[in-house]
Amino acid sequence: MLCFGYAVFAILLNSVGTVILQSIGYFPVDNVGASTLEAFKDLTIAVASFFIAAQLPRFGLRRSMIAALAIAGIGCLLMPIADSFWATRAMFFCVGFGFALMKVSVYSSVGLLSNSTSTHARLLGIIEASFMAAVVASAWIFAAFIDPADPSSSSWLHVYWLLAILSGIAILLVLLVRIDEANLGNDVQDKAPGKAFGEMLGLIVLRATQVFIAGIFLYVFIEQGLGTWLPTINHQVLGLDGQIAVQAASAFAMAISLGRFCAGMIVARIGWFRLLMICLAGMAVVLSVVPWLSTGQPGVGVSTWREVPFVAYLLPAIGFFMAPIYPTLNSVVLSTVPRAKQAGLIGLIVVFSALGGTTGSRMVAELFSAIPSANVLYSLLAPIALLAGATVWLHRLAKD
Repeated sequence: MLCFGYAVFAILLNSVGTVILQSIGYFPVDNVGASTLEAFKDLTIAVASFFIAAQLPRFGLRRSMIAALAIAGIGCLLMPIADSFWATRAMFFCVGFGFALMKVSVYSSVGLLSNSTSTHARLLGIIEASFMAAVVASAWIFAAFIDPADPSSSSWLHVYWLLAILSGIAILLVLLVRIDEANLGNDVQDKAPGKAFGEMLGLIVLRATQVFIAGIFLYVFIEQGLGTWLPTINHQVLGLDGQIAVQAASAFAMAISLGRFCAGMIVARIGWFRLLMICLAGMAVVLSVVPWLSTGQPGVGVSTWREVPFVAYLLPAIGFFMAPIYPTLNSVVLSTVPRAKQAGLIGLIVVFSALGGTTGSRMVAELFSAIPSANVLYSLLAPIALLAGATVWLHRLAKD
């Protein structure tokens, strides 16, 4: 039930690329104007998480999830009713604000629904796997409402009626979830807002929090940097035509979803540290091999799936190794923090995830401009090495 509401936000958040494309053809807006939609989403997530995350237990986790879905639903209704670009910006503002509420509430709820580190990691992995499955579904759902023969058609706006309905269904499911919020502790209810916010900032001075935040930043840096530019690499380096390049890139999200489901089954058997080190080694191997295999690829003209080179399937497979890292790191740290302080830490997670994603996408863009070949992937080996170092350090801190 928690997965369903979280998945609704996955569909909305990851539609930004499609909506930018549609907005340019449908509304009187240029590329620069359409690009502001990303900021309306990401900056809202970061700011909202920073200022309100510590207050959510006081407001109530269930009520926060209902409010998040209601806000997102209202944003969806604005799209077909207002039929304007300002409504599109307002929609992404609503989605960003709602996602900040939803993620903090869902992650805090996992702590209440689990009683061990392994159970926490497995449940969080399943929730994040559902998120990635919805990311894959997002492209197909929006594509079903787009009229490829007429960019000026308003048919694509009708998808938001469906998404508003899904938001309503998710609200009903949240009402059915049993969450004993009394386990958060009475001190949460009695804290003044300023004190709760101060405690969240106080978490930053802890060495474990600093190492953890660095790890989260590096992971999202890699994931968003690679995910954002994977279609371009497929098209400009591997020679896939535009449509196949995008479709092949969707395998990245599929691989992450599959990897998180599989990791949830084995993390309790081999331990989180060993699992993450194996995954980081696998990522490094894939990024080292892909540039070598891409040498001599045609560069143009791949228009059928039978012509797609093996390397185009191998690169998205890195998502399988990346999959367990984000939810497992979150789980390891959250399971060691008192429940009353988890919301503040989750707020920091969302803030630095947003910053890492924005930085990674921009950095890879700059590097790809300077190195317009698959060799640009070698640059991601550095943050992988740093992430491995942060994981080792966090493992030592966790044992102490």
